[in-house]
Amino acid sequence: MRISECTLTYNEAGLIPCIVQSHKTGQVLMMAWMNEASLRLTLETGTTWFWSRSRQELWTKGATSGNMQHLVSLHADCDSDCLLAVVQEDGPACHTGSYTCFFQDLEL
Repeated sequence: MRISECTLTYNEAGLIPCIVQSHKTGQVLMMAWMNEASLRLTLETGTTWFWSRSRQELWTKGATSGNMQHLVSLHADCDSDCLLAVVQEDGPACHTGSYTCFFQDLEL
């Protein structure tokens, strides 16, 4: 099923979480929020676009850092309330410079 053919479930703020995964390594790079506009821009441009909840604006990964994420594939989960973007990344995903945003280990 194509994403355009399924009904996505957005939260009460009109957002849907998007997990971003490296096509090259399979590692989870980041999670960010999308709205209908950022999803449309991602599909139209082939690069990832998200919605900033703090700034209340659209943003594209790599606009300031140059670390663009080029869309390889996009998937919805079984409930259509979460997206998985598989990307070819130009550099680190995290604003800290880390390859992935998931670098902090928690004690079990």
